[in-house]
Amino acid sequence: QVQLVESGGGLVQAGGSLRLSCTASGRSFISYTMGWFRQAPGKEREFIAAVTWNSGMTDYADSVKGRFTISRDNAKNTVYLQMNSLKSEDTAVYYCAAGRALALVAVKSLGRYDYWGQGTQVTVSS
Repeated sequence: QVQLVESGGGLVQAGGSLRLSCTASGRSFISYTMGWFRQAPGKEREFIAAVTWNSGMTDYADSVKGRFTISRDNAKNTVYLQMNSLKSEDTAVYYCAAGRALALVAVKSLGRYDYWGQGTQVTVSS
């Protein structure tokens, strides 16, 4: 069982930055690919970024490439999402997710993740 707790959300002006954190319980964090998703009101949850469990390879949604950076610190059981140049359309609830030994080819699929956090709200004012 893995529990995920996100933090770092809040209100920021357009063009600003935020860093989200997601800390996992348990001792098998290194075995999990970690992903970030978001869900805006009235929209489906969408993939944002992921970092794989073994090689640390990353993948991003086109909408955030060049602005967001995902990273992980296995010693701290934590994955981060650095968000720069934020836009109003980035406003959403952001969720982290853990998928055991999930390969890079599958990281965009919500159904492939085993555990989800409770989400943290990010609001970007224009």
